[in-house]
Amino acid sequence: MKSYEALRREGITGLAAPARIGGQGGDLLTQCIAIEELSRVCATTGLTLMTCWSFADSLIAFGRDEHLAAAEEVARGSALGSWCYTEPQGGSDLSGARTRASRHGSQWRLDGTKRFITNAGWSDWYLVLARTEGDSFGVFLVNRHDKGITFGKPESKMGMRGSPTCDVYLEECLIPEWRALGDPAKGLEIASASLVESRCHVAVQALGIAQGALDEAVSYTKERNQFGRPIANFQLVRGMIADLTVKVESSRALLYQAAGMVHMDRERARAFSSMAKLLCSDTAMAVTTDAVQLHGGYGYMEGSPVERMMRDAKITQIYEGTNQVQRLIIAKHMLGGSSRA
Repeated sequence: MKSYEALRREGITGLAAPARIGGQGGDLLTQCIAIEELSRVCATTGLTLMTCWSFADSLIAFGRDEHLAAAEEVARGSALGSWCYTEPQGGSDLSGARTRASRHGSQWRLDGTKRFITNAGWSDWYLVLARTEGDSFGVFLVNRHDKGITFGKPESKMGMRGSPTCDVYLEECLIPEWRALGDPAKGLEIASASLVESRCHVAVQALGIAQGALDEAVSYTKERNQFGRPIANFQLVRGMIADLTVKVESSRALLYQAAGMVHMDRERARAFSSMAKLLCSDTAMAVTTDAVQLHGGYGYMEGSPVERMMRDAKITQIYEGTNQVQRLIIAKHMLGGSSRA
């Protein structure tokens, strides 16, 4: 949380919010640049920030004045927010969610379990995807102090260890009727719209990890001497550095194209955000793996920056929809046909 306090002092928490609620009105590309720079040195700081931004973006896009108060708190940095998609039986299949929301007089009652929720326990506000009637879903705004919401123990993870991941339990959780975000029968549309931008956030987080690992590899190979000269002078090492650089720069180009497309062509942006997420996360895994190789034994030791970056990179291939799901979305865009991804 100390890193988040630093972001709040610098006013970065409001970068993604419009000026009318106290933000700076930064577009998606501006957000991506900020997340990349943070993730080059600390991916969990980038994760905490982009999770809050994705939460607030949904409130701004689909909420009423009552909802915007929570988005304003996040923009000021006085509160954190989380999205709750994933459940114990699955994550990428949003339509398979079993958490239920039912009307209870002038309130909504939520019952279910959300799993692997970023910032859970830290966040003050949660957007919960829940089944309403039949195959309809809604999105509901829940506060951590509402009766009926509790949290599981923090998960022990391979990477992103500076960011808490917990279960969120909803047991007869009663919330006011106005806490339904938009149409309570169109929650999947709201969630899908959120994922277009949040997948760009994940892509740029991965890109930042890759760039940070490349920076470390370049620095180390110039300083490390073997056989009387820096290992950066060896042809095979130079070839690896060149290949890593091309992967990073080509990933950045696709990501920037996707980020710009969100404001111009929303339908194509869905496919391009999946392309960016797929390429950038695969690049992060490849670059961090080779960066560890270039560091030799020192790269394998716990406490090495590239060892941490390699562990952090893996999750970017998994969350916000696995890379296999991203391929389904991309194929549907190119070939047409049906897909629930």
